Amino acid sequence: MAVLIASNLRKELSGDPLFDGVSFKVERRDRVALSGPNGAGKTTLLRALMGETSLQGGDLAFQKGTRIALHDQRPPLERGLSLREYVLSGASDLLALEDELRRLEQAMAQGDHADATMRRYGEAQARLEHAGGYDWRERATAVLRGLGFGDEDLDRRLETFSGGELTRASLARALGGDPDLLLLDEPTNHLDVESLEWLERELQSLDAGILIVAHDRWFLEAVANAVLELDAGRSTYFAGPWHEWRIEKAARLHAASKTADRIGADIERLERFVARFRASTEKMARKAQVKMRQIERYKQERSKATDQIELLTRRSKKLGFEFLKPPRSGRTVVEADGLTVQIGDRVLLDDVSFAIERGEHVALVGPNGSGKTTLLETILEKREVQGGSVRLGHGVEAAYFSQQEMELDTRGSVLQCVQRATGLQRPDAQKLLGRFLFSGWGEHEKPVVALSGGERRRLALAIVVASGANLLVVDEPTNHLDLESREALEAALEAFPGTVLLVSHDRALLDAAAQRTLAVEDLHLNSYDGGWADYVREREARSAPPPAAEPKPAKPPKQRAPRKPAPSELERIEAQIAARESIVADLERRLADDWNDVETLAAHRQARDELQALLQRWETAFERAQT
Repeated sequence: MAVLIASNLRKELSGDPLFDGVSFKVERRDRVALSGPNGAGKTTLLRALMGETSLQGGDLAFQKGTRIALHDQRPPLERGLSLREYVLSGASDLLALEDELRRLEQAMAQGDHADATMRRYGEAQARLEHAGGYDWRERATAVLRGLGFGDEDLDRRLETFSGGELTRASLARALGGDPDLLLLDEPTNHLDVESLEWLERELQSLDAGILIVAHDRWFLEAVANAVLELDAGRSTYFAGPWHEWRIEKAARLHAASKTADRIGADIERLERFVARFRASTEKMARKAQVKMRQIERYKQERSKATDQIELLTRRSKKLGFEFLKPPRSGRTVVEADGLTVQIGDRVLLDDVSFAIERGEHVALVGPNGSGKTTLLETILEKREVQGGSVRLGHGVEAAYFSQQEMELDTRGSVLQCVQRATGLQRPDAQKLLGRFLFSGWGEHEKPVVALSGGERRRLALAIVVASGANLLVVDEPTNHLDLESREALEAALEAFPGTVLLVSHDRALLDAAAQRTLAVEDLHLNSYDGGWADYVREREARSAPPPAAEPKPAKPPKQRAPRKPAPSELERIEAQIAARESIVADLERRLADDWNDVETLAAHRQARDELQALLQRWETAFERAQT
């Protein structure tokens, strides 16, 4: 049964439609990724489902008794509660349910065995069992542990926590209340990889319907089994995982393009007919009139196809990345020998030795608080070495993109900041700012001290992109970036010919951009070849129990292997079909990343035609084989 059915929802802002005609259904065990460009109305839709904002049209139908929980980026209003009290306050219905069960048990003990009493007792007991029985409080605190809190944090008051910790507390409160419908707006923010992996497992196991807004592609791929996209005021629902939706969008664009081309050719043919015979004989003139009506219908069809193409290819304004070609450095870019990293008396890394060579793209991973940022700052001589040594190689020019944008010069305007940091002349600096969404005189002259956190992030990225450095040291570069801008950054880092040292919780970025992974493990750095997926496979292989030894089977007597018969015509064609299908599938995956790649579209079209020809050859060969 559906937890929620939404029909033709309409939301207006200042009289203008934000979205209209949005319809979808969420059943238990559905994990729906709510996708779309910034400003499409994703957060607004979640708050409308929660009842926090009104809709101007449409219907919402919830299953009777549905419990809804919303997690977004707003901090808790009440700061006087302890962490434990705040999380348990999200389960007020469970507290009320316990009181009701006690009252019903007392009534039954006093002889009340009416059908209504027994039925209500059964319903209340089933509801409590769904939440974990009388141990539901322990489950709620287990959620806190999964999100990185310790037992010592449970009785701390909320006012003593940081903003990121409060965001995690809000997520724990939403998860701990056993909702039937869970609404999550950017749940991956402020989570380290260990907590992200825990959250993925938790969401996969919940007996609830879930709507998720997230920019973490690895997370969406692991959790979502459906996609609801909001774009240009309209919605599209797709039942399937995230990567299949990307492929489907590419296929829809391809089909729409073919339809528009075919209709355009038909219009041209009919217009030639009309131009030739409109002033001819009466009979031919009547035919020309019929053709003109056909042309009008075709133009309407082409307009619809063009609108679909525009919708499928439309992009919100996004960042533009193109790193400058850097000067060549020495072979060894970073070298550490017996390095110790610590803050105060706390040792984070002990006796660490490693080297990074020219052109390597290296990911640095580890739990929150393990010393990743401190190590970066030690390498760049922003912190004193506590033991051992670390140095940059000959000719190394480093650019540092930090979590706090410490490198920004806060004197003067945005334009002045970029010019001082990069040495660019005014027109080039203005062009750079435009690519990073600072457009127009007002944006260029805005004081740096007045920028929001997201704006400071974009400005720092612009400076790093234009720095011309041959060593990029980037710490959490995807914070405050939407999904499309993350993909643009990923492509730029992949293509960067210099050296990269990257810290990020975006596992898709780590997997795509890194050729080697340095993992902080037990105060040491261990090196693994490859990106995130390779590191996870190696980590799981090390933690898996060794396979039980199997007795070696007795060797059979040697026999001469029979000669394999030559493959039949059918078998040869089937092998060619399998190879061609693999090529088509690979091209469709590439199209999912870039729907506007003309060369890939042409290659895809040719491969599909070749596959169709092979299938026809197979049918002919099959019919011959049957005769």
